Amino acid sequence: MRPRELTARGLILGALITTVFTAANVYLGLKVGLTFASSIPAAVMSMAILSAVKDSSILENNIVQTVASAAGTLSAIIFVLPGLVIVGWWTQFPFWQSFLICLSGGVLGVLFTIPLRRALVTTSDLPYPEGVAAAEVLKVGSGTRGETKDDTGEAREGLVAVILGSVASSGLAVLTGTRVLAGELNGFFRLGATASTGYNIAWSLALLGAGHLVGLSVGMAMLVGQIISWVIAVPVLTSMHAPEAGQSLAAYTTAIWRTQVRFIGAGTIAVAAIYTLGRLARPVVGGLVSTLRASRATETGDDSDRDLSPPWILALTAGCLVVAAYLAYTFVRATVLAPSAVPLTLIAVPFVLVAGFLIAGVCGYMAGLIGASNSPISGVGILSIVLCASVLVLAVTPTDTTRLPLVAFALFVTAIVFACATISNDNLQDLKTGQLVGASPMRQQIALIVGVAAGAAVIPSVLNLLAKAYGFAGAANVGVVAPNPLPAPQATLISALAQGVIGGHLEWTMIGIGALVGVALIAIDAALGAAGKLRIPPLAVGIGIYLPMSATFAVIIGAVLAHWYDGRVRSAPNPERAERLGTLVASGLIVGESLWGVINAGLIVGLSKDAPIGIVPEDFALAPWLGALGFVGAVVWLYGWMLRRARAA
Repeated sequence: MRPRELTARGLILGALITTVFTAANVYLGLKVGLTFASSIPAAVMSMAILSAVKDSSILENNIVQTVASAAGTLSAIIFVLPGLVIVGWWTQFPFWQSFLICLSGGVLGVLFTIPLRRALVTTSDLPYPEGVAAAEVLKVGSGTRGETKDDTGEAREGLVAVILGSVASSGLAVLTGTRVLAGELNGFFRLGATASTGYNIAWSLALLGAGHLVGLSVGMAMLVGQIISWVIAVPVLTSMHAPEAGQSLAAYTTAIWRTQVRFIGAGTIAVAAIYTLGRLARPVVGGLVSTLRASRATETGDDSDRDLSPPWILALTAGCLVVAAYLAYTFVRATVLAPSAVPLTLIAVPFVLVAGFLIAGVCGYMAGLIGASNSPISGVGILSIVLCASVLVLAVTPTDTTRLPLVAFALFVTAIVFACATISNDNLQDLKTGQLVGASPMRQQIALIVGVAAGAAVIPSVLNLLAKAYGFAGAANVGVVAPNPLPAPQATLISALAQGVIGGHLEWTMIGIGALVGVALIAIDAALGAAGKLRIPPLAVGIGIYLPMSATFAVIIGAVLAHWYDGRVRSAPNPERAERLGTLVASGLIVGESLWGVINAGLIVGLSKDAPIGIVPEDFALAPWLGALGFVGAVVWLYGWMLRRARAA
């Protein structure tokens, strides 16, 4: 008899967890420009709560984490939506407009990835680090309860592995929160008379765990990206410009990377994404055919390969597009662009449909490659706003009176597409977890739609609360409580891009250079594949250029360590078990730091302090060295334990 899966209590529990994680993620995203994936913390919380219920199962736990995962991704809408306040079009976030933007775009993100499931999940060799980690956590919890037929001894050992990884990463994160240990090490220096570069190394065990899961090929590709960024592009570009009066070397070098080099990464990602979509065209068509066949198949009780039926997909897609059309039309009707309301709406809806579907494929592939947490979703936002604003300029000539409404409308439409991107960035990751635990894709897709609705209902209120309490950098911030506005880095950048395109002063050179780099990388990767050498996925290289070094350093180290560890355990008595042990420890590393991220976010909001558990000053002299020592010590301890267990297996 198949265990219970899609239950009312699972959906309610997932929605409650989603509410908490969404609020935490919105704040952290506006504060530091990063959000955390909530799938694994939600899986842990679900197991802890549902373990008290006799008839709970791994499949029901998976539904809970599927619902709650919407929090870690839909909350990334804050990379675009606050732009409407920053440019001065909104003074607050209207609930129904904001809710419908998130809901329509989010549901489209679920629907657009359904045809991609077989191509990117079922028949793909993409690593899906967070999806695999979540599945391993669910399996360990299931094995320790005796629910599965797995060897209980191995299940207990796996539980110990997850706990050790969790304790190590959360412990290091807590010590970092006290400021006794620094969370990162950074420095900037000159190369010759005018050039400069720098480094920014984050001591993140969660990112190291992600690196262990993604493997050597992706890790080396990201290393190539960092070399292109910080060893080549930054020194060259800093040698061609001079810092402003009084600007520090660190601020100048960082500004060159953020305003120029990052766009090289965006151009590389764009070309690599188009290439990836071209390669996926055939399997995607095959996935559509398979979906139609599966929908016509006789019900057998086995839903392990059944998606939402095509009629439902088409009906929900049509409904979301109607909502998008309503939102676009009513938005334009309230501006000086009202005479062009119908033409602009007829531009917006196809843009949401076409760009949304293409971006769904790109984001799903990136999540499969390096995980939803590390996926450069804001890079997709950059490409979307540039494309959307460019199309609008062709339709309506900007003037002094229409320029601001066009900027606002570009941000508004991009927000819908971005909501689609955020969910597609997560959906395939969840479906990979489901595949590994034997879940029904159709039931997971229903659960994720519920999660989208729950997250969409929370986001406007949280944004209004934060806008009133802190305000956003660059906005008018009338009547805010706190003196220091939230940086909202991505929303500020995307707003500036919209103004640049519509105002006619955007620098396209760096994006073009990135596109050429992408073409060269595609050729190199193909040559390496033909020669049977280690490949460097072009999309991962683009991600390495685009993301800060702090987000990639530990991933690269983790990938190298995984390659070394797997080589060492090949001669172990049970190499497969030893490799699974490494996967479980890596999963634990992601779990521990993610859970602490949730707790710390709550403390930051509740106590209104940037460092709520800080016990030493921010400039504590020994902190950088203690941080490095703690990171290295934890890695040596964990991998030493894994090797000892591998020999004893």
